Amino acid sequence: MPWKNWSAESLGVALAILAAFGFSFKAIFVKLAYAVPQAVPVEAITLLALRMSFALPFFAVIAVHASRAAPSLSRRDWLTLIALGLLGYYGASILDFIGLSYISAGLERLILFTYPTLTVMIGVLFMGKALQHREIGALLLSYAGIGLVFFHDLEFSGEARSVVIGSLFIFASSLAYAFYLAGSGSMIQRLGSVRFTALAMLVSVLATELHLLVTQPLSALLLQPLPIYAYAAAMALFSTVLPVFLQSAAIRRIGASKSVMIGTLGPMLTIVFAWLLLDEPLSLVQLAGAGLVLAGVWLVSRR
Repeated sequence: MPWKNWSAESLGVALAILAAFGFSFKAIFVKLAYAVPQAVPVEAITLLALRMSFALPFFAVIAVHASRAAPSLSRRDWLTLIALGLLGYYGASILDFIGLSYISAGLERLILFTYPTLTVMIGVLFMGKALQHREIGALLLSYAGIGLVFFHDLEFSGEARSVVIGSLFIFASSLAYAFYLAGSGSMIQRLGSVRFTALAMLVSVLATELHLLVTQPLSALLLQPLPIYAYAAAMALFSTVLPVFLQSAAIRRIGASKSVMIGTLGPMLTIVFAWLLLDEPLSLVQLAGAGLVLAGVWLVSRR
């Protein structure tokens, strides 16, 4: 196989590109699921629960395998895992799915991609870190780009209230994910990235299923049209399980900074696929806004 002869650098870049491709399709699958014709469109929590249910076996097997020879977790470790699992794969995801019912996939991906700059701000506000000049520049670029795309969507959608509500949900999702990232560093050092990710995902699955049982009848999970299950399964495999571990493998080979910079392909891919598959508008203003956001992420991610 040709990749067996690739250098670690080349293989790492390829893995990071594949991860970005997988992550970029998540919003597309969600919007396609919302568009499936039925009397009542699928609820955000139902779609998220289906995604988590399909992903559960993979993460359960990985968690058991990664924990087999590892030391047991303390009570503090479990409490931290529960808090981070609620923030990351549950909290950020449900806010994201709700937001996608209001706004375009392209705008969603750009707002969601503010998490690197938000992680920096959390470090400054809560962890005593200093704000550097390049980080200030990154913030200005990112939010100027989001502003361009936001007003572009306001103009084309004709539903200002929906764009505002959806954008607020997605920004809250990005903030929740930034808190998850800011708090996960010490746990990853203690448990390893694979074990931590798998255990945090299991916490999120449990939280999602409990949320569903409290708010929806069980029939909401069992009586969906076949396309809903297909999109949820594709989301679980191609936009959750595979890219999470592809990105982890890429980071091992080329480092976090390069992986994040390659990951900036994600929003551009989402915008292009949303144009091709969802008939979302594509304009020079939108591309310029995306370019500013990606420049901000590149600036804050480089060494």
